[in-house]
Amino acid sequence: MAEAHPPKTVTVTYEGKTFEMPVLSGTCGPDVVDISQFPKQCGLFTYDPGFVATASCESGITFIDGDEGILLYRGYSIDELAQHSDFMEVAYLLLNGELPSVQQKQEFVHNITIHTLLHDQMRTFFQGFRRDAHPMAIMVGVVGALSAFYHDSLDIHDPKQRELASYRMIAKMPTMAAMAYKYSIGQPFVYPRNNLDYSTNFLNMMFSTPCEDYVVNPIFAKAMDLIFILHADHEQNASTSTVRLAGSSQANPFACIAAGVAALWGPAHGGANEAVLNMLRDIGHKRNIPDAIKRAKNKNDPYRLMGFGHRVYKNYDPRARIMAQACHDVLNVLGKQGDHLLEIAMELEEIALQDPYFIERKLYPNVDFYSGIIFQALGIPTSMFTVIFALARTAGWVAHWKEMIADPMQKIGRPRQLYKGPEKRDYVPIHHRAQKHNKHVASF
Repeated sequence: MAEAHPPKTVTVTYEGKTFEMPVLSGTCGPDVVDISQFPKQCGLFTYDPGFVATASCESGITFIDGDEGILLYRGYSIDELAQHSDFMEVAYLLLNGELPSVQQKQEFVHNITIHTLLHDQMRTFFQGFRRDAHPMAIMVGVVGALSAFYHDSLDIHDPKQRELASYRMIAKMPTMAAMAYKYSIGQPFVYPRNNLDYSTNFLNMMFSTPCEDYVVNPIFAKAMDLIFILHADHEQNASTSTVRLAGSSQANPFACIAAGVAALWGPAHGGANEAVLNMLRDIGHKRNIPDAIKRAKNKNDPYRLMGFGHRVYKNYDPRARIMAQACHDVLNVLGKQGDHLLEIAMELEEIALQDPYFIERKLYPNVDFYSGIIFQALGIPTSMFTVIFALARTAGWVAHWKEMIADPMQKIGRPRQLYKGPEKRDYVPIHHRAQKHNKHVASF
């Protein structure tokens, strides 16, 4: 019989009293201190801006080790999933915890496929937006509007309705994304086709027209499928945490995903690959690359090369290695060597992989660098980059939402604060108030 080890604890001493808090261990990653009883024990809250040192939930979906460059979906390496699976199989894995059998996958794909069509009255929602509206603005609106059309999948306490909402969300996101794009360029909407796989169907809705036949290049579809797989989930990031926080109030699933789309829209979260293209445009020509590199190395210059390094991955981004090959496959098919932005990107990649400055600091090209190049090569405008990110991430959002709803320990989110405002003050009638400058009020 193995020797029993005493439970691990952390001891805190405050105002002469000592308090013990249990230390919890997961299957992977660092231990965490359970501070849930800390306020009751000693009357204190903890302070953690951005919650970067706080585990807000238990989850069995995704694990990241940034120092080692590891990304696991339900325990499976992202490298193996990208090599052997497609997005539908990965989506099933995220939602259900296990890879599907042949029959399970067929049933799952069928359930997704039959829900790709959008309620026809939703066309009027798109027509209500200005023609130049950003596609993400449209997505925030129409995703939330799904709850007005699909009343039979809003009861979050009914497992069957939760399942139906999950299918609908993953199925309809590509249709809405393609419609947002078509609306922005003044082309007619293209309906989904049930004889096409998920990624091919999306590209067909994006680029085909009623005027002529259109055949999606399988290499392009494969590259898009890889983008979907690599962006499907990424642990408790800002948008996923937003989905969970919205869901903790028992909001309907479509509202929760709309909240995730809104959070993803922020340039600090979902706009990285768009920033890569903007950087390439700013550089303008290969002859300007040395100056850009010089500026990036100057610690006194705020200039940064976008698409290099990663906040989480302190080593090589495991997704980038996979995306790099897909990027070169697409460029080889298109023969895009004449595209000056792509030429700049390939030159930057070569320099970053050989320059000691980048190597020592582990500033390798990340997944956003390569996905942005692929989008550029396929003719996808930068305004659609974050939309496609949202499309892929929906699988992860739905998985986390389902996990949270089924968690018996789940409670409504209620972060605390460190209050820095005025203490209690007596009310002064308006005619007795002295004129004061309020630094918090902005002039318009």
